[in-house]
Amino acid sequence: MQTAGGISACLPIHSDLDLVWVRQHVRQAAAQLGFGLVEQTKLVTAASELARNTLVHGGGGQMECAPVDRGGARGLRLAFSDEGPGIADLDQALLDGYTSGEGLGMGLGGARRLVHEFAIDSRPGSGTTVTVTSWMSGAPRPREER
Repeated sequence: MQTAGGISACLPIHSDLDLVWVRQHVRQAAAQLGFGLVEQTKLVTAASELARNTLVHGGGGQMECAPVDRGGARGLRLAFSDEGPGIADLDQALLDGYTSGEGLGMGLGGARRLVHEFAIDSRPGSGTTVTVTSWMSGAPRPREER
């Protein structure tokens, strides 16, 4: 499903070909919103890492992509979800160098450094959802409470 001028989408992640589609969609969506080339590359790199984790460790799942607006700041939010085994120790999984497979162990921690906002929800046996947001001109300031 794609909407909002092709920016909003829910894409399956069940094969290596799906990883290519995810990267292409994220790059096109970021470009359409006006992200610069460096910002696009950072977001596509994070998306690639998270999509691969969804496929390899979660057994497949999906990516939801949507534009966001906060106080006039425009951004792109990506949510990667699976129904896999979940992550037993999130702190350990976010450490550079840690891997539960044969990779370099840079996926989650590296993706976290490439975006402005990063959230992960995972419990053993209940799958994992990683949500990231990048803003075109850096993260917007939090709203002041009055």
